[in-house]
Amino acid sequence: MGCRALLAFLSILSVASGLSVASERMVVQHSRPSAPAGFVSQGAAPATEIFSFRLALASNNLAGLQQKLVSVSTPGSSEFRQWLSKDEVTSYVQPSAETVAAFNTWASANSITPGATSPHGDWVSISVPVSQANTLFAAKFEVFTHPDIKSNLVRTLSVSLPSELVGHVDVIHPSTDFVRTSPRLASFPTHKGPTPPAKSCDASVDSGRITPTCLQAMYGIPSTPATQRNNTLVVTGFSNFFAEAADLSSFLKQFRPDIPSNTTFSLLSVDGGENPQGPGDGADEPNLDIQYTLGLATGVPIQFLSAGVHNATFEDFAQDALDIITFLEGAEDPPTVVSISYGSREDDFGQVFATKICDALQGLTARGVSVLVASGDQGARGATVNPNATDPCSENNFFPEFPATCPWATAVGATAGIHEKAANFSGGGFSIFFPSTRRQAVSGFLHALPKNFTGTFNKTGRAIPDVAMQGVNYEIVSNNVTESITGTSASTPAFASIIALINDRLIAAGKPVLGFLNPFIYASQSAFTDITVGHNSGLECSATTPAFDATTGWDPLTGVGTPLFDKLLAAALKA
Repeated sequence: MGCRALLAFLSILSVASGLSVASERMVVQHSRPSAPAGFVSQGAAPATEIFSFRLALASNNLAGLQQKLVSVSTPGSSEFRQWLSKDEVTSYVQPSAETVAAFNTWASANSITPGATSPHGDWVSISVPVSQANTLFAAKFEVFTHPDIKSNLVRTLSVSLPSELVGHVDVIHPSTDFVRTSPRLASFPTHKGPTPPAKSCDASVDSGRITPTCLQAMYGIPSTPATQRNNTLVVTGFSNFFAEAADLSSFLKQFRPDIPSNTTFSLLSVDGGENPQGPGDGADEPNLDIQYTLGLATGVPIQFLSAGVHNATFEDFAQDALDIITFLEGAEDPPTVVSISYGSREDDFGQVFATKICDALQGLTARGVSVLVASGDQGARGATVNPNATDPCSENNFFPEFPATCPWATAVGATAGIHEKAANFSGGGFSIFFPSTRRQAVSGFLHALPKNFTGTFNKTGRAIPDVAMQGVNYEIVSNNVTESITGTSASTPAFASIIALINDRLIAAGKPVLGFLNPFIYASQSAFTDITVGHNSGLECSATTPAFDATTGWDPLTGVGTPLFDKLLAAALKA
């Protein structure tokens, strides 16, 4: 070997050696003392199993994006509703050259070939054996089971980064998050089979039935068809839950006979998501969401976005949620409204992963997309701290649902009855991860809480819900059976339909769409009916169980209240 070649070899060896030493200096990125209640370790994950990870690279200017989004979404701003382009969002979200170089050097030193998984370059994928993952991240990946989950989860209780990646990699997924598999916000069938039609909407609601016609009457929602074809509403689907065209046709015949029964929706797919139309393939949740968006947002193009099972060993709602958001971020012409009827207890995600999903929502809403998310169906508790507790209702730690708690989403609660009151299951509360964004709006509620209030929650957290709508006894057709369904997962697509119809009027008037809704909503509270009665102790707990109460002004059951279409449209056109 010549002198020059030897020097080159020693130089390469020195660099490689330095990388190896540096990689031994590990910094804990996230850890938890134990798995959440109900999850049981079955031992170490198979060492040779090839496992896919998603790594979030640090964005170069999220603070700048937030400042810009606040400006373009706040009524009265000189930039109001000047929504950003895809390239403009990328300029804020993409990693810096330094971050990309640090990651690529680490990947090369460990013989890893990463792949890009997001339109802004802030997420990458790697596939390595479990044994290598344990070494790379100073982890101990184990197989966990849960009685409510059909398949296993591979997770670890601690994950670390080599020092050279600290500040450059924000998230390693999957790692310490224990999100239950594609959880559907609880819907509660109350009857099956046809119900004799009531003579009026009031009688129908009092007898326990909500139909599109009743919602139109209660909130002033017009039946006049929309005219703008570039105004689309996306309904999200998870965990192999499918929407059936035959059920939709039957629904329209029964409850919107003025709409042709062959009216249907189009399919979008991420992670190989499907939407089979065989007997028994339909599920209550997607059928509900599709039927009430098509049944209320008359003439608005509706798309069903189906997320597939992206890993053979387990289903991952958190990953599916991220993939759906990044898929929509990558669209050249994204939808104007997205309805999400799914969620899970906030701390199941872990703060770092929840934050990155929320960051992705921020980028999406900056492009003029309104994202509506169900606030949850377990009342103030979100989900009990210990699902195996003898008396779950005695647990007074209140946890809200994510992604509803993301500040860039609009969270939708539920009401009940012709004389509206907050539904007892309506999810709401205060985030443990995200700071308050509406301190002035929620201060009245916090000030009025009795000093002896026994619930424990984060008073400085992002407060949900923002708005509410009827959520009890929605008539749907599922697998050729007419039944009633209850939940904030009913309120959400209904509210999304109102936003889509207002967008149609705005586009027709040559105005920008509503986009990120929350600043507009809180500046337009006169367009909502304030709901002042209700107690969200949940369906499983008594009315005397400690929980939040509805009150004058904003409250963590119904937000600022339920919409009045004409007033909301007038405010939108005036702003």
